[in-house]
Amino acid sequence: MVVAGELVLVSPIVELVDAERSLVAEYAGLRNKERDARIKRELEEPRLSPSPYDIAWVAMVPLRGFPQAPCFPQCVEWILQNQEDNGSWGIRELDLSTSKCTLLSTLACVIALKKWNVGPQHIARGLHFIGTNFSIVMDEQITAPIGFNITFTGMISLAIGMGLEFPGRQTDVDAVLHNRELELKRYDVDKSYGRESYIAYVAEGLGNLLDWNEVMKFQQKNGSLFNSPSTTAAALIYYYDDKAQQYLNLLVTKFGSAVPTVFPLNIYCQLSMVDSLEKIGISRHFSSEIMSILDRILGNRHGDDEIMLDIKTCAMAFRILRMNGYDVSADELSHMSEASTFHNSLQGYSDDTGSLLELYKASRVSVSKDETILENIEDWSGNLLAEKLCPDVVHRVPIFGEVDYALQFPFYATMERLHHRRNIEHFDVTGYQMLKTSYLPCSVKKDHLALATEDFTFSQGVYLDELLDLESWVKENRLDQLKFARQIQTYGSLTASASIFPPELSDARIFWAKNCVLLTISDDLFDVGGSKEELENLVALVETWDEHHELQFYSERVKILFCAIYATVNQIGEMASIVQNRDVREHLIEQWIRTLRCMMTEAEWGRTKYVPTTDEYIGNAHVSYGLAPIVFPSLYFVGQELLESAEKDQEYNELFRLMSTCGRLLNDLQGLERENSQGKLNSISLLVLHSGGSMSVEAAKKEVEDSIASCRRELIRLVLREGTVVPKPCKELFLRMYQVNHLFYSNTDGFSSPTEMLREVNAVIYEPLKLQTKYPSIAVKSAQ
Repeated sequence: MVVAGELVLVSPIVELVDAERSLVAEYAGLRNKERDARIKRELEEPRLSPSPYDIAWVAMVPLRGFPQAPCFPQCVEWILQNQEDNGSWGIRELDLSTSKCTLLSTLACVIALKKWNVGPQHIARGLHFIGTNFSIVMDEQITAPIGFNITFTGMISLAIGMGLEFPGRQTDVDAVLHNRELELKRYDVDKSYGRESYIAYVAEGLGNLLDWNEVMKFQQKNGSLFNSPSTTAAALIYYYDDKAQQYLNLLVTKFGSAVPTVFPLNIYCQLSMVDSLEKIGISRHFSSEIMSILDRILGNRHGDDEIMLDIKTCAMAFRILRMNGYDVSADELSHMSEASTFHNSLQGYSDDTGSLLELYKASRVSVSKDETILENIEDWSGNLLAEKLCPDVVHRVPIFGEVDYALQFPFYATMERLHHRRNIEHFDVTGYQMLKTSYLPCSVKKDHLALATEDFTFSQGVYLDELLDLESWVKENRLDQLKFARQIQTYGSLTASASIFPPELSDARIFWAKNCVLLTISDDLFDVGGSKEELENLVALVETWDEHHELQFYSERVKILFCAIYATVNQIGEMASIVQNRDVREHLIEQWIRTLRCMMTEAEWGRTKYVPTTDEYIGNAHVSYGLAPIVFPSLYFVGQELLESAEKDQEYNELFRLMSTCGRLLNDLQGLERENSQGKLNSISLLVLHSGGSMSVEAAKKEVEDSIASCRRELIRLVLREGTVVPKPCKELFLRMYQVNHLFYSNTDGFSSPTEMLREVNAVIYEPLKLQTKYPSIAVKSAQ
């Protein structure tokens, strides 16, 4: 370019930095600002959907001192104005016209209108809808809301007492009422606290059959019963209470006539949205809003009944806070440490799979072997969830698909972009949930899915371009001519793209993938392809670096490999020095020297038949495994300043040691048979050998698995800990590399197989998303 009349040469490095900025700008321009604004508004103030069932019960509350007049006439008016054409009342955003929830809501609205002798035509149409669809009540294949056999049948009795008649067969009505009697007899036998809380929760279905003094023992500080408008309204009908009245007054003041099924529910809704955004890979677009929400929850959680009295909310808060670096103790879940406590709760008694799943997921975020509370929860909740699964139910009922996935893949067992894709493709755009009736905890699920789809598809195009560039780079550097080496360009690109997924972090991915290729070739040279002289020559060349011209290349393949390492590391060093505003090249060179020296040590051990101690082996092997030259360069390109003092800090070295030890041991578990056949030693065979015959191979494997679990917990603890010298985005790359190794070596040596991980390659880079067909409005274009 020309500046002030003179020619200025633009560095290729500067051009690359400018290109990255251009990419970021292009991507930002694609995103829909109005959609983003809707998501932000919903995060800050969730919009709760009106519940016809709860509105009807609030409408039934009489004005104190004037029992012939409604206390909340606006709710009666809402019922009159919101009947559907088919005679039902339900959530309009959901297609649930033939559900038990809709029948329940419709019956409640009919009773409310009959109580105040208004809307006779509405009542007739509602009764016709109930009669026409009454068979649904008896169909056990249709999901029922909590307590349906109590609440619905209780209202049937109430309606009959009011003189209402149901069209259809009287035998069906009699059968439903008979089932109610049988169920109530079963409840009479059970005297547990869980049973008492359950009966109190569905008290509106039992009315005068209950001792309401006993029910009111479950009243919360805000005056409600279980934060349920319907139960609290029933309390005012059957047993007047000032605090309950104040709760409903507040509710109607806040929502008008559009009463929700739970209040307050803000914290649960916000946590659910944060969880959703994280699961589908778009939380980074709302980081400030999420941080604000989590800060508030952290500060208020102990005094907030909405969190502490609800198992699902409490478990989700613990997991999301801890995964986002907040210091929360496992003691937060101590009240759920034993299975008996869960069984004796409302959620346990009502067989709430969602609460059980949240407890299990929270238990997996363990950072210490001393967290026995989490260990206990993981054990009993995992067993209970596994008992619920069968092949038919996994595919038919979405919650059980989530259970199956959670049991197979804890958060550390899969790569992020694979996790995102799976969750996008299984995304429930309605997102409705069910308590005593259905409700929507989030009204912008379609926006979540649209942004995630756009984000993933755009990213795939970037990843594909990077893979094509990587293939060209391999050929330009003649690395494809090294026939002894595995060609792992696709795997290198996969691990980079799946771990460092934001499209704007292209440099971090490119250098990760290139160093992955170079390390694999180096490993193959030391492992199978190189002579003693070639290995010594390569080490010497790297050690001399800029003075390497003083040495000769022992072979052409050493020359090819060294020249590629030399040029790539120098390029990374130049770019990273610009980004970090300091010279980092020497640090990068040192990682290569250290890695190749440790590879040389292993080669010497093999050649001389030396048997190291287990500690000697691990001390060398966690370096020779070769992750430092892959991970360390990418740390400079994740948008954070990485100080030289941080690189010298113990935390930095410990993150590397833990990550690399896990990787090496995972590799040893899957490579044992192959290495035994080649006469090579690894951690398992060394444990057996040094035990003098007292330890079996299976026992040695168990000890190695325990070591992996211990190192993993400590790695997670360091990564999640706030206020440390290594920036969090940098620390997260160490965990991402662990996830890569866990996935590649979970069942076999996936890295050595040219086909084992092709499904994952296709999922991250090539194949367009396959969204659920019932949401055809969102188009997905192939990255190609």
